[in-house]
Parts: sequence; structure tokens; C-alpha cells
Amino acid sequence: MFSLQTIFGQGMQFYTLLEEAAVAAHDSTKALHVMLKDTSRQPPLDAFKLARQRERAASDKISHELVNSFITPIEREDIEALGSALYKIPKQVEKFADRYSLALQHLDGIDFAPRAAMLEQASGVVVQMVHLLRGMKLEPMKELNDKLRSLENEADRLMLELYRDIYSGKLDHLQMFLLKEFFEILEKAIDRCREAGVVAYEIVLKNS
Repeated sequence: MFSLQTIFGQGMQFYTLLEEAAVAAHDSTKALHVMLKDTSRQPPLDAFKLARQRERAASDKISHELVNSFITPIEREDIEALGSALYKIPKQVEKFADRYSLALQHLDGIDFAPRAAMLEQASGVVVQMVHLLRGMKLEPMKELNDKLRSLENEADRLMLELYRDIYSGKLDHLQMFLLKEFFEILEKAIDRCREAGVVAYEIVLKNS
């Protein structure tokens, strides 16, 4: 049964749920950075699974609210697009963490932490962008969008450095394969942050 608040409310719960999803994604990237800075022990994976569970719960609630709400503060398609983009960030992070825990013995001397730090920064910008949706102010959103684009460009530059390492001849074939795979997962996670940021930016462009 629909409540009067659901029928006549302003749908502000969507902002809250999207913010929860963004924070869960950011928490997963923070956990990854912490894990990659400490390579002295087998990495625990609980933090990544918890972040995915929180993200999934927020995503499910968004879908539920879209069915039950007559009014949404922004277009339903935009809510779905942003929710989907946010959901994919911790998915990539958990994929990296799971595989890293299995391949750790083959990765001695390979430092993923700087790239993980960049991913953490990117997801932090996404959190700020999602928070800004409540105000629909274009200028601060544009500044964050530009910052996120810069982080993406820097990540692309680091990928070029990666390929120089791969073709240097200093790594064995297994390390070459693993290095390429892990950095591409990190790159895709940053791309997911960028996708979420673009959706948030376009929402403000349409509604400001």
C-alpha cells in the first residue's frame, strides 16, 4: 500500500540511497589502497565483500523505490543509470582483491599502491558529485567533473608506463600476464568512477 509521503513526497530518499551507494563504493577503494600498501601478509577480503553487500542493498532499495514512487526528484532513467554506474565500482575492486589474494606470491616487487591511491581519489570525487545532486549547482559540479577527468588522464599515462615495464624484458611471462591483468582491472575501476561522474554531471546540466 502506497503512503501519502510516497505519493506526494519529493522523492528525496533517492538522493540518500545514491549517496549510500557512492560511499560504499568509496569505502571499497579505501580498503583496496590499505591492502596494497601492506603486502607483508595475506590480505583479508571481508571489507570488500561488505562494501559490495552495502552497494547491492542500496541498489535493491533504489529499484524498489522506483517501482513504488510516483514522484522522483530527477528522471527515473538518470537514477537507474547512476545507480548502475556506482554498483560497478566495488564490483571491479572486489574482482581485483580476490585475484590479488590468489596471486600474491607471484607479485613480489610490483607496487600497485599508487594506482590504488588514484582510484581512491577518483571514487572520493564521485562521492562529492553525488552529494552535490541535492543542490543542482552547475559550477561546483563542473569543477569536480574536470578533476575526475584529470585523474582519468593521469591513470591513462600510468598505463603507458605499465606497458614500458611489460616490454622491458625484466619480467617473466607470468608476471607480465599478471601485471597487465591487474592494472587493467584498476583502469576499468577508474573508468567506472568516470562513468558515474559523467552521469552525475549530466543530471545537473539537465536540471540546473
